[in-house]
Amino acid sequence: MRGHAADGAIAVLGAGSWGTTFAKILADSNPAVNIKLWARRPEIADQINAEHRNRQYLNDIALPKNIVAYPLVAEALAGVTMVVLAVPAQTLRAQLREWKPLIGPDVLVVSLMKGLELGTDSRMSQVIAEELDLPARQIAVVSGPNLAMEIARQEPTASVVACTDQDVAVRIANRCTAPYFRPYTNTDVVGTEIGGIVKNVIALAVGICEGRQMGDNTKASVITRGLAETTRLALALGGKAETMAGLAGMGDLIATCSSPLSRNHTAGRLLGEGLSLEEVTDRMNQTAEGIKSAQAVLDAATHLNVSVPITENVVAVLRGKISVAELGPRLLARELKAEGPQ
Repeated sequence: MRGHAADGAIAVLGAGSWGTTFAKILADSNPAVNIKLWARRPEIADQINAEHRNRQYLNDIALPKNIVAYPLVAEALAGVTMVVLAVPAQTLRAQLREWKPLIGPDVLVVSLMKGLELGTDSRMSQVIAEELDLPARQIAVVSGPNLAMEIARQEPTASVVACTDQDVAVRIANRCTAPYFRPYTNTDVVGTEIGGIVKNVIALAVGICEGRQMGDNTKASVITRGLAETTRLALALGGKAETMAGLAGMGDLIATCSSPLSRNHTAGRLLGEGLSLEEVTDRMNQTAEGIKSAQAVLDAATHLNVSVPITENVVAVLRGKISVAELGPRLLARELKAEGPQ
């Protein structure tokens, strides 16, 4: 990687709640830098530029004036040295193939996405490396207990920037350090991504339990065993146990499973209240990645012979094999054994 690719304009591709919020973090962290936000829908780009608001996703939150939105991705990518990706996980590969000619070879690419690709079980950093033909040291991921609306309201939040090159992780972290947003760094990209992926599935399970009016004992039990499940899969893929005990593991899991602002928790609750999967999808105007990624998580675990009983039962609900009423009793119905991630 030549030069200082972390200096200069930054593009954020995806103007949903998290993409827009991260653009705000970058803008507040770099007031003299242009933050170029790609919005798929022209009316959202127009609103951001005219009103400095993205009312569909962030209500009345004021956005910094150094965020400029573009409906054309080529305009958003022109002249940037860092690209932040905040699009649905299952659309990423096709979009990167279209965008590759617009992304320079020295650009840093940062993933905000928390999903596994269906069919390949690939993490988002792997899809980025394959489609953009970039070395691992130019690809980073951001993950942690990062509920977009709370951060947009500038409530204090910590996160993790992970890259195989620690120096690059630090450079990226320096670009997204705002008074209300504190990024830590690590080199465990695998563990950081897996923590952000599996927690969405666990949050669906917790949401279903809440929708079925189960209490805090049940939810705490599912969260705790969900962390063990996440840790088993992360370790099998080469991640580190300490990552699972930190912000990208336990921290993200707690926030996602506990907050009504969590899309996956909300989707699970609606399923638990008796709505069909189609009705849940219609009700929500944002993607609940756990619904999309649950099967890929189960496939990856099965391939590695890793036990993931909570994920297995959530997938059974999503595929209509069991009802939400059957889920609760099955979540902890494993053989008796010692506690731990084994």
